[in-house]
Amino acid sequence: MNIDFKAKQLEFASYIRDPENNPIPADVKQQRMDMYRELFFNNIESFLSANFPVIRKILDGSRWIELVQDFYAKHPCKSPYFSEIPEEFLEYLQNERNNADDLPFMFELAHYEWVEMALSISKEEVIADNRNPDNLFNKRIHLSPLAWPLAYQYPVQKISPAFLPGEAPQQPTFLIVYRNPDDKVNFIEITPITYRLLQLIQENEQMLTADCLKQVADELRHPNPEMIIEGGLQILKEVAEKTIITVAV
Repeated sequence: MNIDFKAKQLEFASYIRDPENNPIPADVKQQRMDMYRELFFNNIESFLSANFPVIRKILDGSRWIELVQDFYAKHPCKSPYFSEIPEEFLEYLQNERNNADDLPFMFELAHYEWVEMALSISKEEVIADNRNPDNLFNKRIHLSPLAWPLAYQYPVQKISPAFLPGEAPQQPTFLIVYRNPDDKVNFIEITPITYRLLQLIQENEQMLTADCLKQVADELRHPNPEMIIEGGLQILKEVAEKTIITVAV
């Protein structure tokens, strides 16, 4: 019997992904297809539940299942690795999901939850800098590849079933998420000035600390720029102690 394997595989997978809109393969029993679908779908659902626990908590059972089903049916995952499914889910939420009833902060919350997993499995390494962070002013510094400055419209770190903001506050939320030399991922809420300092360091590899501080003082147009420079230097010393920034060799 001549069988187009690729066509049969596509027919089989299409039904498993979206049985509402695809016919069951004619030569496979309904019971068997139901079993395959349950196994595949449950794997995806349990993996997303583990990686996005806050979203899972704030959606009731039916809304969560509908969301996972929509992702499962519509998003063509490009990676075969389970560890990259959360990133595929983010792409789906940002570019493909179109539901007016979704919570307004859902994508940002999903990104916040994804960051912890992404940093925890990153193959990048950072070596603790034992040099004295007090002598930073005339040194070239760079941001650790395991430290991500993040800005969100919503206070994602506070969202829970008991706190579901309906609209974004006037002040954005700034965070630094980093993995320390003990491989522990930490989240710290930071000020806009700290975020801008880290952003400049991220954008300008091996930037001189003095130049970074001066640029921030200039941008703020503060009447006393020395106060901004002194305060910014103290901030950089504190983040250097956490290996968020390191002195360039």
